[in-house]
Amino acid sequence: MPYVDLMARYPRSKRPIEQRGREVTDADRQLSRQFGRDYFDGDRMHGYGGYNYHPRFWTGTVALMRQHYGLADDASILDVGCGKGFMLQDFSLLMPQARLQGLDVSEYAIANAHPGVKDRLQVGDARKLPFADKSFDLVTSINVAHNFELDECGQALLEVQRVAKKNSFIVVDAWRNDAEQEALHKWVLTCVTAMHVDDWEKFFARIGYTGDWAWTITETL
Repeated sequence: MPYVDLMARYPRSKRPIEQRGREVTDADRQLSRQFGRDYFDGDRMHGYGGYNYHPRFWTGTVALMRQHYGLADDASILDVGCGKGFMLQDFSLLMPQARLQGLDVSEYAIANAHPGVKDRLQVGDARKLPFADKSFDLVTSINVAHNFELDECGQALLEVQRVAKKNSFIVVDAWRNDAEQEALHKWVLTCVTAMHVDDWEKFFARIGYTGDWAWTITETL
């Protein structure tokens, strides 16, 4: 099955889900969806509340990805929705010869990217990737496609698949029960398309996405 939890090593932390659920407004969500300074480095009600590099977040995850896909030392890797490039920075430390590329819709994130990979990042649209077919050994897109309406979400997923030689890995917001669905709607600010895990799998089959996937589940801690 193409479900594979390559995010298993990514740290989890407790979140003030109930507080955000009570206080967040539609205006807060609209501001978050601009993916500017407010989202990355502004108030916690608008996003990360300060998006800073720390190796504990991605070091284990990129090692797991390399192992799972058997990536060569000089593999080409694209991260769609790379933010400030933190995951690619850890790939660069693990695989110094890798050919890395990142793309994100946020001009703010690219302008404030990690200096180790900033020259390999660019502003762009996940729905129309500026790369040729089968350009990369691995294409990742983590918590990005669900920020679009359903049809455009599918478009973004197929773009990921198009530019991958073989391996693609995406993560989207999902739930498995009513409690997780409620928690997602209270906590997540930018997601437009979210579904039960079974419905996501049906959607992937319908549009012809055949790469790998995993879920972001808003845990009820």
